[in-house]
Amino acid sequence: MIAFPRTALAQELVAALQGKTLLGDAHNGLFLAAPRRTGKSTFLQGDLQPALQAVGVVVVYVDLWADTRRDPGALIAEAIARALQPQLGLVARTARKAGLDKVKVGGLEVDTSRIGKVDGLTLTDALRLLHERAGQPVALIIDEAQHALTSDAGEAAMTALKSARDQLNKPGAVNLMLVMSGSDRDKLLRLVNTAGAPFYGSQIQRMPPLGPDFIAHVAGLIEAQRSELGAVDQTLLQQAFEMFGFRPQFFMAALGQVLSPLAALSGRFEPALLEAAMRQQAQDEAQMESEYVGLRPVEQAVLWRMLAQGPMFRPYDAEALRFYRDKSGQPVSVTQAQKALESLRQRMPALVWKSARGEYALEDAAMHRWFEARVGSETWPPSPPQGMLPLEDD
Repeated sequence: MIAFPRTALAQELVAALQGKTLLGDAHNGLFLAAPRRTGKSTFLQGDLQPALQAVGVVVVYVDLWADTRRDPGALIAEAIARALQPQLGLVARTARKAGLDKVKVGGLEVDTSRIGKVDGLTLTDALRLLHERAGQPVALIIDEAQHALTSDAGEAAMTALKSARDQLNKPGAVNLMLVMSGSDRDKLLRLVNTAGAPFYGSQIQRMPPLGPDFIAHVAGLIEAQRSELGAVDQTLLQQAFEMFGFRPQFFMAALGQVLSPLAALSGRFEPALLEAAMRQQAQDEAQMESEYVGLRPVEQAVLWRMLAQGPMFRPYDAEALRFYRDKSGQPVSVTQAQKALESLRQRMPALVWKSARGEYALEDAAMHRWFEARVGSETWPPSPPQGMLPLEDD
C-alpha cells in the first residue's frame, strides 16, 4: 500500500471531537461507519491518532477484531491499562520491585491487571486516573466497536464508557473523547438507536471513501515513475477504483499487476485495470452466490429474510415463519429457525452475526448490496448450477 495521508479530514475530526465545530455531537462520541477494507483502520491509526496526539491528547487505540477469541470487554480494559501503566511512573516501578501488584495513587488502589473487573478499578476510574496523571485529555478509539455487543462484558464496557464520558466531560472541557468505528452501519446503529442502547441519541457518520484526490495522487506516482506512459486517464482509474468497492488494497494490487513488466501489455494499461476490476466484482458476486445456493432450504429462507429486512429483521414472529414456509416449501418451527441461524453463524466464514441480546444481522454488509442488485435486475433468487442438487434439511 502507498502512503496517502488524509490530514485535512483528520484535523476536521479533531476539531469536532474538541467541540470546536458543529459536526453533530462528536464531542459526545464520534461514530464512523465505513465498509471493510476501505482504509478505515489505516485512517484511524495513521491519520487521526497522530492528529490527536499533536494537539496534546493521550490516545488509546483498540481493535476489537484483533483477536475475536478474546472478550471485547477485556480488550478494551487491557488497552486502557497499557496506556495507564507509563503514567504511574516511579510509584509503580517501586511497587513492582517490591513484588507488589497494587499501588496507591490518589487514594485509589491500582492494579492495572484488574481494570474493569469486579475487584479492580472501574473503567471510569481508570480513565479519570489516566487523564489526571497525564494532565491531558484522553481519546479512546475503538475500531470495529459493534463487536463489543457480542458479549455481556463488552456491552457493559460500552455502558461504562458512556458513564465515564458523562463524568469526565464538563461544559467547555472535553476530557474524554470517544471514537467508535464500524464496518457495518446497521450493527453500529445498535449502540445508539434504542432507549436501552449505551449511546442512545448519538449519530452515525459515514466516513467518506478515498476519492479523486487519492486517484490524482496515484496518477502522479505513475507518471513520475513511468514517464513513458504519458498522462494517466484519471477518469478510468476512478471508475476502476469504484468497481473495486473503494478498496485500496485490491485496487493497488491490480494496478501493480497491469503495470508489471511481466504483464506484457500492448496499448494502454487503464482498460486492463478496468477488466481486472470487473473480474474482481464478478468474483465477489460469484462467491456470495455460491455460499447462498450451497445452503439448505430453511437456511436460504432465513438468510433471504435477513437480506430483505435489514435492521428490521425479527427471526421468530409469525410473519417470518410464514416467509420461511413459503420460500422453503415446508413448515418451519421456531426451533428449526433457531437451528438455521446457528448454522449460518457457525459457517467459515460466518454469514450471520449475533449480539449478546439475541439480535441478528448479516456478518458482511456487502451481501445487502449484492441482494439489492439481484432484485433490481430481476435475477433473485440465485439458482443452483445445472446438475447440482439442492441440500435437504435434516
